[in-house]
Amino acid sequence: MCIIWQKSLDILEKSINPIHVRTLLTPLQAHLGSDGLTLCADNGFAVSWIANRYQGAIEQAVRQVSDRDVPVRIVCAVQGGGNGPAGRAAESGALLPVKAGVREDSGQALGSTAAITGTSIGENGRIERRVPQRAYQRALPLPAAAPLPMTAPVNHMAGSRPEGGLNGAGSWRYSFKDFVVGPSNELAFSAARSICRQQLVTDQFYVCSAPGLGKTHLLQAIGQELSTNGGSKQGRVRLAYLTAEDFACRMVMALKQREMESFKAGLRDGVDILLLEDIHFLQGKEKTQEELLATVKSLRSHGKKVVFTSSFLPKEMPKLDSLLASQFCDGFMAVIDKPDFNTRMRILENKARVFQVPIPHDVNELFANTIHSDIRLLENCLQNLVIKARLMNQHINRDLAMEVLKNYAPTSPKPDLETITAFICRSFNLSHDSLRTKSRKKEYVLARNSIFYLARKHTELSLKNIGEAFNRKHSSVIKGITQMEREMSRQSTVGRQVDRLIQTLEAQTLGHVAIQ
Repeated sequence: MCIIWQKSLDILEKSINPIHVRTLLTPLQAHLGSDGLTLCADNGFAVSWIANRYQGAIEQAVRQVSDRDVPVRIVCAVQGGGNGPAGRAAESGALLPVKAGVREDSGQALGSTAAITGTSIGENGRIERRVPQRAYQRALPLPAAAPLPMTAPVNHMAGSRPEGGLNGAGSWRYSFKDFVVGPSNELAFSAARSICRQQLVTDQFYVCSAPGLGKTHLLQAIGQELSTNGGSKQGRVRLAYLTAEDFACRMVMALKQREMESFKAGLRDGVDILLLEDIHFLQGKEKTQEELLATVKSLRSHGKKVVFTSSFLPKEMPKLDSLLASQFCDGFMAVIDKPDFNTRMRILENKARVFQVPIPHDVNELFANTIHSDIRLLENCLQNLVIKARLMNQHINRDLAMEVLKNYAPTSPKPDLETITAFICRSFNLSHDSLRTKSRKKEYVLARNSIFYLARKHTELSLKNIGEAFNRKHSSVIKGITQMEREMSRQSTVGRQVDRLIQTLEAQTLGHVAIQ
């Protein structure tokens, strides 16, 4: 891939929807020449969509990477790429006459064959409607009959990896060997290993946990194990690994491109194991849920396997289709709980070995005693400690660790719902009573959703109890938490704002008992 385009994609993921970057922009073929950067799409629909919505953002990202103005052309790669007549026409939007013998309503032309009508100024100065003698069409070809990008089949070779994977990056970040097993996750870990070794009786596995407890780690470990070892005596396993939001986005694109049959075939016939992450994002999306249900049934009927992850159990998602919820329950389910102290200590020791840095025992104890409910945060705190020590050329000690904890660690003791609500109300300059009203003002919704997310993370309250505190049903709490997770995963403006609020709350309420 062109280096400039590769670096531009990294910038674009931070400025526009990362899902669109992965599904629309990453597959583009980039060619840098004397006349600028040429991006080739597979079909005219993609050319039109990208040019209309992201041309400016792309040019700005390329300019930032190259430190100069680089002309960017988006062309169609059909019929010899963007240099042929069709490619140039698609790029410029030129009008071409319909070939003789093709009826306007036959659907055989490349694009719309409806006659173009317009207006003109007559001799008397009046506006007259005119109908051209020949019908014209825009040279935007129909989408090619090819499946949407999925993960490629995985050969049974040491070190082989899928070409898809997380964010389309083509590599697995996590494996079973770096997963620390404890009482809280032993069942989920054993089931994940059994899926790879074909020892699990069922062909469906559902993993549920709160954010940051390892469900993504296990899902990627399954993919890494199967892509490396094949997972079967046949020596060939075809994987598809994507998030539920990716699934929904690709389905919408397939509908718009009239490629649903290819989309279905790509997942049902071209995949042996489907790894689907964060399925709670599909709540309320009826058509997408129907398609997923049909896909899962098709896969399982042919002896193929499906693995799901979610922050919620099926029974906790009221906007989930009852048939799909029943399908999720028709397999093995495992819940990952919060790790105990010993597990947290072993996680820190394992991470220290990865960093190749000796961490004093009392520092590990400090971190393990302070951070209870988020393994990702625990590892990030240790990473920040190592980076800070290196930048300041200091030895890692308890005092330095306490400085890091003040900025990154969560509360200990944990904040209750009242503390969280008071903090959010101060941050948004709102009253508690205003959040209990039925108002759907943007700032009210954002404040409530922030409280829902923090309450779910830091308290033991049920979803029902959290909702009742604000005159809301537990389904509204789930929707709010899901929205917050989506915004934070996208690193959108709202997501970054919420992330800063979380860090501020956790820093302000850091328990002195835990760090003394």
